[in-house]
Amino acid sequence: MLGYITDPDAPGGLDRRDLPEPEATPHHAVIEVRAYAVNRGELPLLSQRADGWTPGQDVAGVVVAAAADGTGPAAGTRVVGLADQGGWSERVAVPTHRIAPLPDAVTFPRAAALPVAGLTALRTLRTAGPLLGRRVLVTGASGGVGSFAVQLARAAGAIITAHVSGPSRVEQVLQLGADAVVTEIGEDSGPFDFALDGVGGSVLIDAVHRLATGGLVTAYGLASGERSEIAFFDFRGAAPGGRLQGFFIYSTGEETFGEDLGILAGLVADGRLSPHIGVVRDWSETLEAVDALRSRQTTGKVVLTRG
Repeated sequence: MLGYITDPDAPGGLDRRDLPEPEATPHHAVIEVRAYAVNRGELPLLSQRADGWTPGQDVAGVVVAAAADGTGPAAGTRVVGLADQGGWSERVAVPTHRIAPLPDAVTFPRAAALPVAGLTALRTLRTAGPLLGRRVLVTGASGGVGSFAVQLARAAGAIITAHVSGPSRVEQVLQLGADAVVTEIGEDSGPFDFALDGVGGSVLIDAVHRLATGGLVTAYGLASGERSEIAFFDFRGAAPGGRLQGFFIYSTGEETFGEDLGILAGLVADGRLSPHIGVVRDWSETLEAVDALRSRQTTGKVVLTRG
């Protein structure tokens, strides 16, 4: 089968070539990939694993071989899944606890945008507890995780302030359901009961400074590429009990990834959640799509399709 693999001698360090066929094993089903998405977190791995790594986590397609132990969906089922790697290929083996059946109303490109970004948004919001009536800040709100978080927080009844990097992104995020959109987190922002940060740097510090008493900031990303210098006195405005915690998706109980993917897919099917897709291209243009994401030529998810 054809699939992408890192190769230091290939243009852009990525080559599409014949790769070994994946096999259905106990607890792994083989999916014929119809669409996959590129995650920003995968970009540094392309250089860190520059020789012989097969990238690709977010996939949607059809099961062509069910797991040998009988777990997971049957052959012929339309699914969305989160692979360990190898998703930028014609077929990939995925653990069955990371697979969810797709409602007919959800297209493969929209489904492929769900796994990493959607699960991150859903699970980071859960760290805050009930959100009904609570004041929530979402930074990087026009990105993959941020756009999901705004919509999910709205569905949970939160009062949402969204932070974006520039005025051109304000209207898009308002349409997602934010009550207010800002380009700076100033003294007139908040105070917030909960802040979800994927930007880091000074934005994370500003979010901490605008916490309400007992407020929480959950940090899941570093889109700015800048570290944050934070000390105990940064929490004076949140005293008593202001908190900052880190979030890593694979440390949150992956055995229920499939269940949560099913929840997200159901919300898409019902029209209550809309994946923000910035680019859709044929999978032959994967290298160009990666470059578009790396150079920030697009917001939202970058999705590649097959057939």
